[in-house]
Amino acid sequence: MIDSSFTEIFAAEGYKYICGVDEAGRGPLAGPIVAAACILPLGLKIEGLNDSKKLTPKRRDELFDIICEKAVAYSIASASNEEIDQLNILNASMIAMIRAIDTLPVKADLALVDGNIARGFKIKAVPIIKGDQICPSIAAASILAKVTRDRICLEYDALYPEYGFASHKGYPTKQHKENIIKYGILPIHRKTFLKFLDKEPTSLPVNRK
Repeated sequence: MIDSSFTEIFAAEGYKYICGVDEAGRGPLAGPIVAAACILPLGLKIEGLNDSKKLTPKRRDELFDIICEKAVAYSIASASNEEIDQLNILNASMIAMIRAIDTLPVKADLALVDGNIARGFKIKAVPIIKGDQICPSIAAASILAKVTRDRICLEYDALYPEYGFASHKGYPTKQHKENIIKYGILPIHRKTFLKFLDKEPTSLPVNRK
């Protein structure tokens, strides 16, 4: 259940600009991992705010606009598929979240991070397990990140219509795997995520368009 208790506890300790941080896109075979940082006004209640995965695409889009309007500050950043291949997904997700915090137009003095790991941050960072289900600012960040990544996948769908990105959003569905084998690996694919395929990624054709 979403409530503001985490934020209120740290606000009582003197922290003024507390941002929630979350990412979207750890599991897909293609595209960047997208992270968002969001500072909400203390006490603000947004009806329907929840973990982005529990919302319909339509409701996420609606809340995206509300969050952008109501937030004290927000920022969205990413780490590319090349960085994911070079650094691994965990390190790339940390980098994306750090970038989101660093580019906030209002400097945060505390970050509440979804999950159980928060490392490498330039400000105090507190990991909160299932934070996107209980902390308003993390839930808001999860929506910003998810909507942004989904919109990126719609752009991919326009560029590569035969791959079906509008439907699978890059995740390892049967359709996506079959299309990789049929049409080849795209520049946006995460090469280190393709090892489970019957053929090694290096033996598949490369679609460079």
